[in-house]
Amino acid sequence: MADHAGPTAATRPVQALPPRQLAVPWIALAALAGVAWVVTILLARSMGNGPGTMGLALLPFLGLWLVMMSAMMLPSVAPVAVLWTRLISGASAGFGRVTRMSMFLGGYLLVWAAFGVVAFAALAGADRLLTASPTAAKWLGVAIFITAGIYQLTPWKDWCLRHCRSPIGALMYYLGFKGRSRDARVGLHHGATCAGCCWGLMILLVAVGVMNVAVMAALAVVIFVEKLWRYGKPFAQAVGVALVAIGVLAIWFPWLLPGLHVSGMPSM
Repeated sequence: MADHAGPTAATRPVQALPPRQLAVPWIALAALAGVAWVVTILLARSMGNGPGTMGLALLPFLGLWLVMMSAMMLPSVAPVAVLWTRLISGASAGFGRVTRMSMFLGGYLLVWAAFGVVAFAALAGADRLLTASPTAAKWLGVAIFITAGIYQLTPWKDWCLRHCRSPIGALMYYLGFKGRSRDARVGLHHGATCAGCCWGLMILLVAVGVMNVAVMAALAVVIFVEKLWRYGKPFAQAVGVALVAIGVLAIWFPWLLPGLHVSGMPSM
């Protein structure tokens, strides 16, 4: 007999939580994201948007990268953080709950720090390629946009997106874990799923410049909408088609790739 009872707890989007449960953690994470955006914009004004790593060494780049990821990702991870707060509310309160939430966010950002190491290598390689062969760098940018667009249409993207939208099954599983590192492990798990969902969008920064604030803001909106909107899946697919189209257009309009375009290189 068919079940018409509607979505179960394991498949219901996390944004269905009561507003009272959402309010305080959401506001706190929104405030952190706001501070990160202010810092990012100030750094972008002072540094510009040069190609590659803009001369930064690995550690300074990772510091910059984590600020950027905090600005872009914290709004979309807020519902999951709120859900985790709700799940641990019976075991922790006050300062203890704040500490555990900090460990969750620390584990989440640690995944993006690891991704930042990969991004640093990719940006450094793209910078060298731009110096050696601007034409090859243009084709790299075209390939990046088309790859990112195609990934938006794949089952792997859909799988990661579904788990980002409805992570309660995984979080309930982690409730059985013991030890002080449990919250960090939950953050690591969700961060890995989130990276699997968003890596295609993040590699666009190689093509447009890592400090391109306008593109960063657009990507943050895309990530937020595809994770929290009820039509997130078709929206993600529409974004994929648009990215493929931009990649094709970039063959004739290389200014669409400011991070891999000779005119985007800073004058010496």
